[in-house]
Amino acid sequence: MNEIRRCGILLLPGYSMLAAAGVLEALQLAGEMQDEARDRVNYAVLLLSEAGGAVAAEGGAALLTQALGELDGLHALFVISGESSPVSANVLDALRRANLTLGGIDGGSAVLAEAGVLIPGERATVHWKLTDALIDEFPDVVWTGNVWEINANATRLSCGGGTSSVDLMLAWLSRLHGERLAQELALRLGLERLRGRDERQRAPISERRGGSPKLTEALSLMEANLAEPLPTEEVARLVGVSRRQLERLFKQHLDALPSRYYLALRLNRAQRLLQQSSQSILQIGLSCGFSSGPHFSNAYKAHFNHTPRDERTQRAAAWRQEKPGETLPT
Repeated sequence: MNEIRRCGILLLPGYSMLAAAGVLEALQLAGEMQDEARDRVNYAVLLLSEAGGAVAAEGGAALLTQALGELDGLHALFVISGESSPVSANVLDALRRANLTLGGIDGGSAVLAEAGVLIPGERATVHWKLTDALIDEFPDVVWTGNVWEINANATRLSCGGGTSSVDLMLAWLSRLHGERLAQELALRLGLERLRGRDERQRAPISERRGGSPKLTEALSLMEANLAEPLPTEEVARLVGVSRRQLERLFKQHLDALPSRYYLALRLNRAQRLLQQSSQSILQIGLSCGFSSGPHFSNAYKAHFNHTPRDERTQRAAAWRQEKPGETLPT
């Protein structure tokens, strides 16, 4: 027998159409992709707004919605807003009265914070442009700047903007239905991998290190050359500064030497691939610029305090719980 869970998407004017589409698509596909042998959970998705009717997204396109009304009967409500979407007292009151799972998407976490429904001491995230202001305004919430956050009992969910809504939905659905479903959904949605909770939101490079175009250029070079790392002298030459000047820039803005920062970029990419891809450990090490398996393993253990094989074993154990007998490449 199929269960139907009703989920609402509350759209505030100026919301991201891309973020809304991510939630819609993930929920609609989730029921279809559950095994026939199990009782399925299908998701009925309602587009909501305060007054109903067409609500304009950023850029002018609009979606038709139903009036918000009472939230009884909903399994979850996802609030999607832009950076400065107007929010009324009626909407805030409705959120305060809601006794259900709440998610903030793009700027939606700012709305949840304003309504006072985020839990003090718990982690939340929001579009990276809003993080600094919310840290000052709502210091009781632990604002992380990560791609997504889900609290321990999965009653409060949050993510940044754009495609991070898909990452959040897949992480949430993984908790509800298992990692296998999330992996299959990712493939169906054309994603190369799932982004983990601890991945940071990536602001455009031009906006990451204001006032230092040389540092911005150096970061761009490093991120474009993870498989074949450039020597520090070569990065400095391509950017048009001396090695000493480059080291001074990194120390001033990032509190790290260029070589150490570059190594961390490569190791962080390797960790994501170990967690979220089916490549072998050796393939991942080589693709992240390490010359051999031992070189990769030693650097990885020094940085994360465990080996690549330990990382992969943790993931394999999770998969075996979902599908006994299946193995992952090592």
